[in-house]
Amino acid sequence: MSYTAEVLRNAIEKSPNEPEFHQAMTEVLPTLQPYLDRHPKYERAGILERLVEPERTIIFRIPWMDDAGKVCVNRGYRVQFSSAIGPYKGGLRFHPSVSLSIIKFLGFEQIFKNSLTGLPIGGGKGGSDFDPKGKSDREVMAFCQSFVNELHRYVGGNADVPAGDIGVGAREIGYMYGQYKRLTGLCDGPLTGKGISYGGSLVRTEATGYGLVYLTEKMLESLHTSFEGKQLSISGSGNVAIYAAEKAIQLGAKVVTMSDSNGFIHAPDGIDVNIVKTIKEEKRGRICEYLEYAKNAEYHDGGLIWSVPCDVALPCATQNELDAIGARALIDNGCIAVAEGSNMSTTIDAVDMLQHSGVFYAPGKASNAGGVAVSALEMAQNSARRYWSFRRVDESLQKIMHSIYTNISEIAERFGAEGNLVAGASIAGFRKVADAMLQQGVV
Repeated sequence: MSYTAEVLRNAIEKSPNEPEFHQAMTEVLPTLQPYLDRHPKYERAGILERLVEPERTIIFRIPWMDDAGKVCVNRGYRVQFSSAIGPYKGGLRFHPSVSLSIIKFLGFEQIFKNSLTGLPIGGGKGGSDFDPKGKSDREVMAFCQSFVNELHRYVGGNADVPAGDIGVGAREIGYMYGQYKRLTGLCDGPLTGKGISYGGSLVRTEATGYGLVYLTEKMLESLHTSFEGKQLSISGSGNVAIYAAEKAIQLGAKVVTMSDSNGFIHAPDGIDVNIVKTIKEEKRGRICEYLEYAKNAEYHDGGLIWSVPCDVALPCATQNELDAIGARALIDNGCIAVAEGSNMSTTIDAVDMLQHSGVFYAPGKASNAGGVAVSALEMAQNSARRYWSFRRVDESLQKIMHSIYTNISEIAERFGAEGNLVAGASIAGFRKVADAMLQQGVV
């Protein structure tokens, strides 16, 4: 049995009933074997055994009172996975599906993603099974304050710097930051994604979506083409999907689908992303409302979004949204590239199908690293007590994403996996973290 297979088996046995975490490890660990074969020092030092075990896992109770005066209780998590290259960094997710398995999978992925940015940030993730949908502002504030009553003990600008994720936007970040200050008396940048008026960064809202498009742009260049004239299928309609659509349209593409958890819209002549912004950012509505503004679209209640013909697919909704059935539809319709905007968007069998069929595929740990990259730039601005211009941050983001693509594609080629960006991203992300762990001893 290979080293990676043995570590994977033992990790699964130690963490049963955590399917998402198992999937994340199963995607990453086998791709590292060629690199580990050449460098046995990592096996001697037990690097993988340490890497799959979080440095710290925090689970806590969150009591709060709703508008009817009823006390509600949710569960909170913060998994601090690796601080080998810097403070823990990773978002907070508020969604009913949140579990320890999901937080561990996200935190594990975050180690590699943060390493790929080239910035000094470690990997972590957190969240709660709280659902902010349908809650009043007062209820969301009450929950966020109770959440931070516990979380503040473990975070800070030089220790652990959470950000937003699904269900955690500017409103939630603001409430949590205010409570952190109230409890600690510190303004040390304990959260990113803050409002511009109190230490946030320009481009943070757009970062993951823009970054996804910047990396996909390099993928298309390697195929001797560009976004110009391409038909894009995008899932989701949150920040990532909206700003991926915006940037792709600026580069000449036509976005023909977007979705939410209820269904998707198909606009053969192209979606007006400004309408989607109005529905989602201002009204907090559903994607089906698009038809109230535009007549050149149809709404599908449920259905398979990937059945719509496209040149490029950008899954930007949630984990495992693109399965084998969806992959087969994309392949049959002539899709040339898939890049993940959400974390682990694609199931393992779907990844295999795409790669074996010649569809160029980029994993989320590389393609959606733009959000955490700009979060780290926000940390830098906070430390320097400065604001950077939109142009400066956007240019830095573009440079980081282009560098990530160059790095992972070159690494893949060097280890006999040309065009396999999954292997390239895993090895490139691992190498930096593993070297730091070796140099720091057994910690």
